[in-house]
Amino acid sequence: MTVEPDSTKPARQHAALTGDARDELAATGGPSSEDERERPPDGEQLPMSGLRVIDVGTFLAGPHAASILGEFGAEVLKVEHPVAGDPMRRFGTASKRHDATLAWLSEGRNRKSVTLDLRQREGVELFLKLVGKSDVLIENFRPGTMEEWGLGWEELRQANRGLVMLRVSGYGQSGPYRRRSGFAHIAHGFAGLSYLAGFPGETPVVPGTAPLGDYLSSLYGAIGILLALRHREVSGEGQIIDIAIYEAVFRQMDEIAAAYGLFGKVREREGAGSFVAVPHGHFRTVDDKWVAIACTTDRMFERFAAVMGKPELAAADRYGNQRQRLAARDEVNRLVIEWVGSLNREQVMQRCIDGEVPVGKLNSIADIFEDEHFQARGNLARLCEEGLGEVVIPGVVPTLSETPGRIANLGPPLGNATYEILRELLGIPAQEIRRLRQRRII
Repeated sequence: MTVEPDSTKPARQHAALTGDARDELAATGGPSSEDERERPPDGEQLPMSGLRVIDVGTFLAGPHAASILGEFGAEVLKVEHPVAGDPMRRFGTASKRHDATLAWLSEGRNRKSVTLDLRQREGVELFLKLVGKSDVLIENFRPGTMEEWGLGWEELRQANRGLVMLRVSGYGQSGPYRRRSGFAHIAHGFAGLSYLAGFPGETPVVPGTAPLGDYLSSLYGAIGILLALRHREVSGEGQIIDIAIYEAVFRQMDEIAAAYGLFGKVREREGAGSFVAVPHGHFRTVDDKWVAIACTTDRMFERFAAVMGKPELAAADRYGNQRQRLAARDEVNRLVIEWVGSLNREQVMQRCIDGEVPVGKLNSIADIFEDEHFQARGNLARLCEEGLGEVVIPGVVPTLSETPGRIANLGPPLGNATYEILRELLGIPAQEIRRLRQRRII
């Protein structure tokens, strides 16, 4: 597998590591032994180089944090059940690879797959050996599951006192709901986001089909890991990071808690608009496309009125200040709908851009593939996968000027690195590995 650089992307991209190109992993050494860790190509040190991460979770909440660390140099070991692996392999659109949907190819990036049955004693023992040679452990099972397997914090801490453990679950490790199953869709509702999605008086809708809560909890998880690693540098001690998916969503909910706490105000669904500004929403063009327009200040509306050819709308006795516009929301939106609806999208875009009015397209994925800005920023990473051809996935975020991240490989085949890790990292003889495979421990 190789990464094909986009000639328009300012940041560097790297070719994938092949088996021959990987630095050999040593059979001994603790979590601080950099000579046994995977190094970036061409000898370049990325910010997370030398860090080993075990991802034992499933789907996205938590594991996406491992993806972020992997993009910036961490070696990520994906520990999966020997038979089925991560259910993410079967989630989403099927590909020609029997063990990989398109979702897995994208979200399983930059990993080595190691199979272990954690429901068997020998599997647990091998896992603890891996923990002893790693820095970070990420899991997202229902609270209590790891403990049932004999992999609670005390056992893990005995194996590695400096371990940083990220635990992501629907409701967190404490509280009356801790044992409830949790998914992003449930978290969106519990945290108050779904209640706001949709039009007034109508059924609340899913706030986008992407599992935002999973990604958000993983972003907070990645931040937590970096903070805990900083603490370990000073103290030598690891710690647990506890994140509930709903908490990550609720943290994004701006002023709703303060507004209710002080004034008893419950924000309701507002469709494509906003209670803080008008015009501020989505508008259909004559060619049946959509644009987003945001006028959050009086100066912006003054410029927009001029763009529409109706500067009188911004007069002091009309809609020149925000309170007047909010009071006349329906009338102001009607005028904008009429104006936008008389032009095609490119005309609306160009006139607003020329007039310095905040405007943007509501892009479909087809629009995104054609957009010059997505191309210039390298937001579409193109990788060649044997048997599939070119696979396009979201690129690395954020962009670092000196040590940009890279995508070394798409989601790996199940167990593709089991032998390598057990033999070369843990020093297990080949004959013993064959016995473990026969017993389906691996």
